[in-house]
Amino acid sequence: MGWEALGQWGDDVARIERLAGGVANDVWSVRVDGQLAVGRLGRRSDADLAWETELLRHLDREGLTVPVPIPTTDGRLFVDGLVVMTYLEGGPPETQADWRRVAEALRELHRLTRGWPQRPGWRSSTDLLHAETGTKVDLGAMPVEGVARCRAAWARLAGRQTCVVHGDPNPRNVRMTADQVALIDWDEAHVDVPDLDLALPDNAAGLDDDAYDIAAQASAAWEAAVCWDDEYSVKRLAEVRAV
Repeated sequence: MGWEALGQWGDDVARIERLAGGVANDVWSVRVDGQLAVGRLGRRSDADLAWETELLRHLDREGLTVPVPIPTTDGRLFVDGLVVMTYLEGGPPETQADWRRVAEALRELHRLTRGWPQRPGWRSSTDLLHAETGTKVDLGAMPVEGVARCRAAWARLAGRQTCVVHGDPNPRNVRMTADQVALIDWDEAHVDVPDLDLALPDNAAGLDDDAYDIAAQASAAWEAAVCWDDEYSVKRLAEVRAV
């Protein structure tokens, strides 16, 4: 159906302009009943979208600032790959103090989602110590030596408690105001070890040297594997130490 599905949100709806949304989705600002919102059209399965929209509703109810799915006129949270969510104001983190606030928001996400079920079809970094594939990850496509380096980084996370991680807390995915920190773009969210979210600029999460090294290596390995083999993933793999 494509963008024609937007009609399921009522008669007073319109697309306004395309937003930056990565390669996996077509993202637009939209107007729904006179209110600015964001529409995201992609190819995720219904099971995947059900996981993501339920997560966002849970986090909103618990007080975290996230895009909240807006239901269709008959109560559905997505239609044929289209999700419409609240628009969040703000700009990216710029100072060390900003990033410390981001770290607090990420830790609250982790606290609120202990025991959360895995996103359908995904694997955690520690699952990939034994599995070859999981959604965007195909270790069989990577150099054998690179896989060994990634697995050595992830092995340092083995046995730790898991929760939902945002998966991509870069400046483009944060909207800050004086009063709130909003985390947007939950495409990479899945259940994993929280360290993957905490290798932040200037060590804003306040990790000790060893903990920061573990987080930074595991995060670099994850980003290399999840989007292999574009230029960015090759650069990230180069940051993972040889075994």
